[in-house]
Amino acid sequence: MMDLGALRTLQTEEEYEAALKAVRPYFENEPEADTPEAAHFDALVLFIEEYEAKHYPIPRASPVDVIKSVMMTNNYTRADLVEIIGSKARVADLLNGRREINLDQIKKISRAWHIPVGALVGDVAA
Repeated sequence: MMDLGALRTLQTEEEYEAALKAVRPYFENEPEADTPEAAHFDALVLFIEEYEAKHYPIPRASPVDVIKSVMMTNNYTRADLVEIIGSKARVADLLNGRREINLDQIKKISRAWHIPVGALVGDVAA
């Protein structure tokens, strides 16, 4: 096991691969809380997550993609979405990308289908 004082963020693909190899045994035999092994496990996971976020970012799904995915997963239909939003035309425009989702629709869909609001907000930087 590495000395915790020697830990630093992962800089190279080789370090990333080594960290993945080092963390693997912890998933099979999770260390007891508040032990040096638990601290090592937590540090490795944080370093791996940071490296992956930087080098292998996962693109954020658009609000419409989230809605479509939830619909498919739960066998919801356009009619189910119309019941929430209240307009066939708006649902069609939303699902076809002709109209952006608005705050009122976000709130209604979030409440009805238990989707986190953040997943329906989209990329605020765009």
